[in-house]
Amino acid sequence: MELRQLAYFVAVTEEANFTRAAARLHVAQPGVSAQIRQLEAELGQPLLDRSGRTVRLTEVGEAVLPYARAALAAVEGARLAVEELTGLMRGHVTVGMMTSRAELGLPALLADFQQAHPAVEITLTADHSDRLLEALRTGRLDLAVVGLASPEAPPGVTIQVVVDAPLVAAVGHGHRLATKTTMPVAGLDEHALISLTRGTGLRTSLDQACAAAGFRPRIAFEAGDPNLLVELAGRGLGVAILPESLAAAHPDELHTVRLTDPALHSYLALAWRSADQGPVSPAARALIRRAREALRPSADR
Repeated sequence: MELRQLAYFVAVTEEANFTRAAARLHVAQPGVSAQIRQLEAELGQPLLDRSGRTVRLTEVGEAVLPYARAALAAVEGARLAVEELTGLMRGHVTVGMMTSRAELGLPALLADFQQAHPAVEITLTADHSDRLLEALRTGRLDLAVVGLASPEAPPGVTIQVVVDAPLVAAVGHGHRLATKTTMPVAGLDEHALISLTRGTGLRTSLDQACAAAGFRPRIAFEAGDPNLLVELAGRGLGVAILPESLAAAHPDELHTVRLTDPALHSYLALAWRSADQGPVSPAARALIRRAREALRPSADR
């Protein structure tokens, strides 16, 4: 049994696909398949069910997976211990961010970090918050900027809230809500809504509040870019749920209605894998420290 075989097995399990696992590992797909077949032959049992459209674990695979992850984590822990003792600062850190929040200065932060640690390779990817959080938990990301519906840390990650953003309903000046200054969340049931897509902190906050009020929000338009929501609402196409600061920045296009019962918030946070989820490299720890110092909690930006 080789560590490479265990690494391939874990990657295929997490990706539920041989091709995606091979791309993640930067190896040819036939090589991944061959190594896992050798592992299955050595164990005498199939670990993966290949009969469906996605690859699934067999009962034996379910039993083996935590041991495979533990073995890989132990080897990584040994390597990191040596790097700590010898003072090395090299390797690779992976960072994720929400597609709609580029204004926090993350590119400048990464540039400063790489200038200070030129031997560390940095990878940046953009995605929805729910997928970024899952990538943190599985170790595919070291650090991410995510949107949350609550200031509480999700399972398996540690967070530092950077922005607490009150949410408002925003409409064009010709909309019938343009005469109001406040409205309860329950009142949204009467209107076509404009929102960010599922997987964002704003959308989760909206969905949870509507569910608590006893209805499902009628989303007429959704997009990943908040600025597009501004334009859609300004043209009278519905009620946009936006951060208060963004709505206030467009007084010519939008009228803002404060939401009550309850007030809605979304939170922007730095997130990284909790210590009990596995070892963290010295490079990742250094980046997390720098990010926490640079992106201290603030009022809504």
